[in-house]
Amino acid sequence: MTVTAKARTLGELLQTPEYAGRTPFDGRVRLVQDEVRENLTRKLRAGEELFPGVVGYDDTVIPQLVNALLARQNFILLGLRGQAKSRILRAITELLDPEVPVIAGADMPDDPLNPVGAEGRHLLEAHGLELPIRWLPRAERYVEKLATPDVTVADLVGDVDPIKAARLGTSLGDVRSMHFGLLPRANRGIFAVNELADLAPKVQVALFNILQEGDVQIKGYPIRLELDVMLVFSANPEDYTARGKIVTPLKDRIGSEIRTHYPTDVGLGMAITEQEAVRDPSVTVPPFMAELIEEIAFQAREDGRVDKLSGVSQRLPISLMEVAAANAERRSLTGGDAPVVRVSDVYAGLPAITGKMELEYEGELKGADNVARDVIRKAAGAVYARRYGSANTRELEKWFENGNVFRFPQGGDSREALQATQEVPGLTELAAEVAASADDAVRASAAEFVLEGLYGRKKLSRAEELYAAPEPETRQQRGGRWN
Repeated sequence: MTVTAKARTLGELLQTPEYAGRTPFDGRVRLVQDEVRENLTRKLRAGEELFPGVVGYDDTVIPQLVNALLARQNFILLGLRGQAKSRILRAITELLDPEVPVIAGADMPDDPLNPVGAEGRHLLEAHGLELPIRWLPRAERYVEKLATPDVTVADLVGDVDPIKAARLGTSLGDVRSMHFGLLPRANRGIFAVNELADLAPKVQVALFNILQEGDVQIKGYPIRLELDVMLVFSANPEDYTARGKIVTPLKDRIGSEIRTHYPTDVGLGMAITEQEAVRDPSVTVPPFMAELIEEIAFQAREDGRVDKLSGVSQRLPISLMEVAAANAERRSLTGGDAPVVRVSDVYAGLPAITGKMELEYEGELKGADNVARDVIRKAAGAVYARRYGSANTRELEKWFENGNVFRFPQGGDSREALQATQEVPGLTELAAEVAASADDAVRASAAEFVLEGLYGRKKLSRAEELYAAPEPETRQQRGGRWN
């Protein structure tokens, strides 16, 4: 709905086409769920994008979410960390009207024609058509609360204010004596609770009581609040057993339980990372390096040393992309080389990996850095096998088997690095094929990627930037270097 005039009083509002024929207390209430449904229906008919920036959910999460919204249901998003749950909740505000009129001066946003709050009703009765109104934009109609065990009913619903009761001359049980919490202040909007299971059970009970029955007891006083609010939640499935639980009556009152997930393939993950990562535009990330960075997250999610219940957030490849690009930029600033991301830049981004993996006991014994390095190796091998596994590298491997070693140049000019790779038979030619570019810096990056890919497939061994023949299976890693 679009209001053509910015009315400042109720009388002016009733002169606009959208409110023509309406009268105060006429009972014609347009609930938030109805508003969202109408705007969603319009977008669906027009073929508009519903949730911009949410990638990989077109055939899974979004259809279920649309069904819940069309059914006017409250819902919960269940999923591991880094699965865009909060982004989806915030994106629902785009299904609200651009702005709606509310009573000016009231503690909580209220409909100027049919207020649900006692204060709003009093103001309407006192001022009539001269009731002042203000316009509430959709961005201010979204209230979000991160649930923590110390959140109280007073934080979410409100508390009795004796000073306010004395000033107004009301009893403590009168709703007008309340200092409102977040939920009443979200009236005529959307109230989101992140990590719902972390709320204390008594607070969860207050939530469903206020939504279903419209009443709640605060310090022994029954308070009546018939709010017009759309309630949405998010939670981690791990929370059901690890940190808390969603009380059964509340879970039963949530209309739909929608499961989110990580990207189902590397291409989708790359699209998300490209969209979210912030890096200097001067830095070039070759496609094979972008795929390697994304594959690291996929390999980590499958690694037995990484806790599956905690998951591996999509923030891992995003952060790694940013740090790798920053390292390439630093290398360019100090050495004069073109800023192109290489494998060495990915290793420089280990802090972006280790902080985003919760390790099992075996992983803790080996150490986060060693696990992360092993994941990079596996990812390089997987990408190389997927893209260039059919390439003939027998001559290159034989050169290493003859006892030769090659240290990939980490500094200096890319052209010098390419000249150095000519020492390894077939490496320069294969790098040119992988790079698909005449740029020396990209070709140098491709050459290092080829060596890392062969290392990942266990056709070479590696000690930092030094590549050599593969180690026998019985040899063990010592001191962080392969010997």
